[in-house]
Amino acid sequence: MGLKVATLAIAALLAFCFLAQGDYRVSAKTVLEPIVQQAAAAPFDGYIKEAPARAGDLVRAGQLLCILDDRELKLERLKALSRLGEYQKEYQKAMAEREAAKVEILTAQMQQAQAEIALLEDKLAHTRMTAPFDGIVTTGDLSQSLGSPVERGKVLYEVAPLESYRVVLEVDERDIADVTVGQKGSLLLSAFPEEIIPVSVDTVTPVSEAKEGRNFFRVEARLEQPHDRLRPGMEGAGKIEIDQRLYIWIWTHQVVDWIRLALWSWLP
Repeated sequence: MGLKVATLAIAALLAFCFLAQGDYRVSAKTVLEPIVQQAAAAPFDGYIKEAPARAGDLVRAGQLLCILDDRELKLERLKALSRLGEYQKEYQKAMAEREAAKVEILTAQMQQAQAEIALLEDKLAHTRMTAPFDGIVTTGDLSQSLGSPVERGKVLYEVAPLESYRVVLEVDERDIADVTVGQKGSLLLSAFPEEIIPVSVDTVTPVSEAKEGRNFFRVEARLEQPHDRLRPGMEGAGKIEIDQRLYIWIWTHQVVDWIRLALWSWLP
């Protein structure tokens, strides 16, 4: 009787493996990236005066990120205003004495001084760097760099919105052939292991990246609905739903593919 039961059990198991079908899904390491990320760069060479914002802070549109020291700019502006006043006095005197050549020279000098003042005022207006929109500061911490010099164009902060993210999946090259745009999937983040987040494939990049001795393709997906607790850089596991396939194929296809490739390489 025991032999019969065992034989029936094995036969049922084999029938299940070779006849039953299940959901075939491609699993991949996943990370969240903001769809839009705006940089706040230094508008001119200067020094850090205040830096209340740090990476990870939630900010509102117009909220102060940092202030650049404006003392030298104010001094240069006063000097330029003083020169402009002197040029204006000389201009009035030259006009009274009808010295046409001197008037022309002073006119050019006044225009140059006015342009310099306008440039300095524009720099003074940009010494306060603020958040461009509601979001989260993803990079930047100048709280320990007060008084440090910064060069023009250096990125001091990066701000990303909270409501829009892209899901980046690192799909193994062995599974990339089954992934296409429009497929549905799900995401489970390490921060929220109790909540499954639905996603859909948006882009499959044709360029691979070597990592840990294997090649991965970058697959981008979008969230099916907004999620207010997500933050840039969160990681987890993602699964892309491919189709229905036999369980025996789902459990053994990677091993079979490896054996097939190895045999093809070894055989003459």
